[in-house]
Amino acid sequence: MKLKTLFFLLALLLLGAWGILFFFVLKEKGTLVYVGEAVVTVSLIVLVYFYRKVVQPLNSIANGMDLLREQDFSSRLAPVRQAEADRIVDMFNRMMDQLKNERLRLREQNHFLDLLINVSPMGVVILDFDGKISMLNMAAMRFLGYTVADELVGKRFQDLDAPLAGEIARLPKDTVDTIRLSDAMIYRCSRLSFVDRGFAHPFVLIESLTTEVVKAEKKAYEKVIRMIAHEVNNTTAGITSTLETVGEALKEMDDTEDIQEVMKVCVERCYGMSRFITNFANVVKIPEPSLEQVRLNDRVTACRMFMETVCRDRRITFHNELCPENPTVRIDTVLFEQVLVNIIKNAAESIGECGDIYIRTTASPVTLEIADSGKGISREVEAKLFSPFFSTKPNGQGIGLIFIREVLTKHGCTFSLRTYSDGLTRFRISFPPVPSR
Repeated sequence: MKLKTLFFLLALLLLGAWGILFFFVLKEKGTLVYVGEAVVTVSLIVLVYFYRKVVQPLNSIANGMDLLREQDFSSRLAPVRQAEADRIVDMFNRMMDQLKNERLRLREQNHFLDLLINVSPMGVVILDFDGKISMLNMAAMRFLGYTVADELVGKRFQDLDAPLAGEIARLPKDTVDTIRLSDAMIYRCSRLSFVDRGFAHPFVLIESLTTEVVKAEKKAYEKVIRMIAHEVNNTTAGITSTLETVGEALKEMDDTEDIQEVMKVCVERCYGMSRFITNFANVVKIPEPSLEQVRLNDRVTACRMFMETVCRDRRITFHNELCPENPTVRIDTVLFEQVLVNIIKNAAESIGECGDIYIRTTASPVTLEIADSGKGISREVEAKLFSPFFSTKPNGQGIGLIFIREVLTKHGCTFSLRTYSDGLTRFRISFPPVPSR
């Protein structure tokens, strides 16, 4: 029961008792009736004074406690015209002002941090105590391949159908690691935690390093290739000229056929070395694409017909699943056909003999997929596929995939190369939308 209610009940009982007493005991004595009225009047004055001095201040403080409990920091207590109580009321009102300002400051700060996190190029994922995603920003959704946060919230990384999510799920706690994916994307992922109110809250930071790493790698191998090409070509040119001169001189001598054959082999090896270095140099001389709008299915069909003749002796069968819409893409026809030839050639070499190559296109979104039934790619190799000069072939130079990466990147395409659970290795290319005229 509230103090105010209790006070009014006690006052009512007291005045009621006085009334009954005066009515039954003093009604025969007229003189004492005036005394009783005076006593009642004095009692009322005392009760009012007691209410204003004690009950009203205490009731005001109780109302203030209710405001605090409800976190209503905008309301204030009115003075009760009692010195001691008004000091408490004034202190309470100042405290409410401070709490209100602090709440506004925290809201503004949290709003600013939310805006900062949402526009940050670094992906931020907050996890709950069960390792489920509770919050993430736009960059994190983009890195994970999603566009709607509700598709991610409440799920663990291992439950998501995204290559990066699988790698993060295998990342130990309190570690920072660089992750390379099969689509040539490179990320620095940090799985850390912060302490709030005595509890550790896990979170993941995702930073894209693809652009910086690719630029650094390209700058490094461009410099090395130019230097090697310059030295090797100068050297082989001199050696080849000398060997040809000696070879011409040997033709005028008798019994020099064996020596001439050796000289011929040496000249061919010099030319082979020059071509080898030229192939490396061509990687760093890829021109900017001259884009034009073409029909994707038409370009794919032309390359397939060319490669079918190459693969026929290996008994490799082509299967086409081209979408009837025949979507339009903006590409450099020459460069893109070289990319397709490289991809199909790699698929055929992975198969070896007797296999299948599947070519499929889709219109929404516009994608091209080339799958093969070859030996597949291990998880360890996937992360290295698009690294400079990495090759799984015994005599490979690692140039083909670098060329593919450079051309597709210049076209604004996204791509991936990996082996799926059905045993097929798929090279997927997603094209940017064609701007409307």
